[in-house]
Amino acid sequence: MSEKTAVAAASTRRWFTLATVALAQLMVVLDATVVNIALPAAQADLGFSNGDRQWVVTAYSLAFGSLLLLGGRMSDLIGRKRAFIIGLIGFAGASALGGAADSFGTLVAARALQGVFGALLAPTALAVLTTTFTIPKERSRAFGVFGAIAGAGGAVGLLLGGYLTQDFSWRWNLYINVFFAILAVIGAIIFVPSQKRIGERPKLDVPGTILASAGLFSLVYGFSNAELNGWGDFWTWGMLVASGILFIAFVLWQQRAKHPLLPLPIVLNRNRGASYLSIFVAGSGMFAVFLFLTYFLQTSLGFSPITTGLSFLPMIGCLVLAAQLGTNIFVPRFGPKVLVPIGMLMASGALAWMTQLNLSSTYAANILPPLMLMGLAMGTIMPASIQTATLGVDRQFAGVASAMVNTSQQVGGSISTALLNTLVATSVTGYLAANLPTTPAVAAQAAVHGYTIAYWCASGAFFAGAIMAALLFKRKATIQATAHAAHAAAEQHRENDAAAATASANA
Repeated sequence: MSEKTAVAAASTRRWFTLATVALAQLMVVLDATVVNIALPAAQADLGFSNGDRQWVVTAYSLAFGSLLLLGGRMSDLIGRKRAFIIGLIGFAGASALGGAADSFGTLVAARALQGVFGALLAPTALAVLTTTFTIPKERSRAFGVFGAIAGAGGAVGLLLGGYLTQDFSWRWNLYINVFFAILAVIGAIIFVPSQKRIGERPKLDVPGTILASAGLFSLVYGFSNAELNGWGDFWTWGMLVASGILFIAFVLWQQRAKHPLLPLPIVLNRNRGASYLSIFVAGSGMFAVFLFLTYFLQTSLGFSPITTGLSFLPMIGCLVLAAQLGTNIFVPRFGPKVLVPIGMLMASGALAWMTQLNLSSTYAANILPPLMLMGLAMGTIMPASIQTATLGVDRQFAGVASAMVNTSQQVGGSISTALLNTLVATSVTGYLAANLPTTPAVAAQAAVHGYTIAYWCASGAFFAGAIMAALLFKRKATIQATAHAAHAAAEQHRENDAAAATASANA
């Protein structure tokens, strides 16, 4: 085989690796919303209360959010291919258990297990992508696809969840993951490269892992409890204060740990830190679109679940288009310092536009335009941010750096869930009190008033995010230099590994 043919074969293999990773990422991302659509049917079937219903969602988010850093680091320690396959099999098994659940307890346990294996799978998938695509041009294309999936997965979940629940059973919202996982495992076995470790195996930072996981658990639990029991509840503030103390202890420990779980230079790097913050803002703001616009379409305008899912398709199309144009044309030309703030401003404008929605709004005239603008915005923000967040990271920390991407998005979603739901509930209560007597028409208008408050808050968050991104991201030339340096370092690593392996075999 000639050198040119070998290079072409390696390039083709990389794209099959991308397809495998993209399938696994889609499975994890859409699971965050697909189960929400199935909840009412699951509740009717298993007979659990409205108060217990939230735990089907919370069990997943607690396990997923608190174990992400550990999952990312485990992929660095045990090997990405092995961690990827373990994550896929575990996630599929937990999904099958949930689909077959005959009680509320079994369903919640299965969702928690999904979160555990999802915390291993999600950062590993991104780490595989990071270490596989090092050529700057190929890297841009690959991250365009990955970023599009990260941004559109929630909307795909709404569509798929509506279809499966309406035409099959709520259980298929969980069973479907088994089929995704089987395809991804086959792809991983064939296409995801195995990397032999040369030299001493690094050790797990046990104290750092305990502090980080406990801190993330406390943070997610605190905001989840605020949504369930209000901000006056002891466990809300108790867990949030505990999370702050644990994170301070974690940072202090990372400064002295011999084998730190998350070396601080990873997050203190200016571009990487700006990327994590941008992903946090995007994860927070997108919640307002998916949750409150879904409520509006179904409860205010009377859309069915599957029609609601179909309503988000134009947004997905715009997101995919913007992601491909951005990563292949605009990011290389202008860099994230220009592109991410523009995306943030577009998202802010789209949400401000949505504040004009009312009970007489129509889909084509009033909902579709801002929804498409939101898709363009997310396709501009997410791929550029994810690509920059993992650029130039030492490959031995690619997993934990990738985990920070997922952690930023997960924590952003958890915080916005609690804050926006509280704001909406307070606004609705205030509107009803000021417009007595409470007729059905007044109640419907009160709900729309609450959604409007949520859209304004999310719009403001994106506007602040635009200012932050413009100030923190470095110039395009610096990004390009880092990309070329990272590619050169990756090639040198491959040559060193090959030489070490040859020497070991000859010895």
